[in-house]
Amino acid sequence: MRARKLSPLAKFATFNPETVGKDYPFEEIEYIDISSIGSGASVSRPAVIPLGTAPSRAKRIVRDGDTIIANVRPNLRSFLFIKNPKPNTVVSTGFTVLRAREQADPRFVFYAVTDRSFTEYLSNNAKGTSYPAVDTDTFERGLVPDVSLGVQRRVGDILSAYDDLIENNQRRIKLLEESARLLYKEWFVRLRFPGYEHTRIINGVPEGWEKKKLGDLCDEIREMVSPQEVDPDTPYIGLEHIPRRSITLSTWGKAEEVTSSKHRFRAEDILFGKIRPYFHKVGITFVDGVSSSDAIVIRPRRSTLRGLVLMTMSCDPFVEVTAQTMREGSKMPRADWKQMQAYLVPLPPDGLLSSFDSFVHATVEQLKTLAFANHKLRQARDLLLPKLMNGEVEI
Repeated sequence: MRARKLSPLAKFATFNPETVGKDYPFEEIEYIDISSIGSGASVSRPAVIPLGTAPSRAKRIVRDGDTIIANVRPNLRSFLFIKNPKPNTVVSTGFTVLRAREQADPRFVFYAVTDRSFTEYLSNNAKGTSYPAVDTDTFERGLVPDVSLGVQRRVGDILSAYDDLIENNQRRIKLLEESARLLYKEWFVRLRFPGYEHTRIINGVPEGWEKKKLGDLCDEIREMVSPQEVDPDTPYIGLEHIPRRSITLSTWGKAEEVTSSKHRFRAEDILFGKIRPYFHKVGITFVDGVSSSDAIVIRPRRSTLRGLVLMTMSCDPFVEVTAQTMREGSKMPRADWKQMQAYLVPLPPDGLLSSFDSFVHATVEQLKTLAFANHKLRQARDLLLPKLMNGEVEI
């Protein structure tokens, strides 16, 4: 199949910084940065920040149909197709923003630049050591298939069908997670658990309950393994695979992608991203595998504690306290497990604890089903994408 440069299909959007924030009618803006989007992501999870506190790099507004793709560390394959953004949604300069020209289909532009052949081209031409980056000229020189607008639209139709299913599953995941958060808040924050009307509060906890330190309920697991000890196909979860404000870990890579020692984890362990903990990256694993050393592996001391530990560690108050007590680093402040394990948790009697855990366990099983469905959909999409791009599959 013939190829042509990307630049005739897409323009590189630039924006006037003064347009953001003036006469804006809302108290918050949507801000998308690299930490908002995982590896290979296509569905947005933007972080919401108050107006006026957006960092200086967050001055570029995106529109419906734009593609944003990471220009820093492109090997992580962080990209997003923008769909119906809220007014004045802005993105970090860690992304290049592509806007399809009139003779191009916006979805085709997205799939063309997220094909592995294009992202490998970006990685091979990135400059720098710690944070290799790609400039605009490199993007413009990148080659994409030279096909008619009609073919572009058919490619977009086929591949977006997979992403629409993924996005629908993501909505279901969000609803399930919210139901678990609401029950946790009702029982353990508001203390409106079954039978609360007839239970006295003594020293801040209901009668029959105990105040426990988090470290009494779970342990940090530090089982280090070198790359040579791990099968190359072993699931690998790095910080880039952990979504913000979601306990569902539905994406992972392979151990063959890593070169340094990692932590081993088991299915149903909890991972807490310790780099800049205010990013709120906490989730439960559905497979055995290895994780980045920048994630803390947590294992409850018994199975009935899993729901309570998971929901405690992923709740806003815990993340906020952890962020306030983190160890300061030069660029990467880190969560401190010694401080985290001192967090006080109200522990109910075994009957109530089992009831709560049963609800969370059932929810997690549904999340697991949806996570595996999305994982298979992404695999199918990613296998089909290059075949459509190189003409191996006729449309």
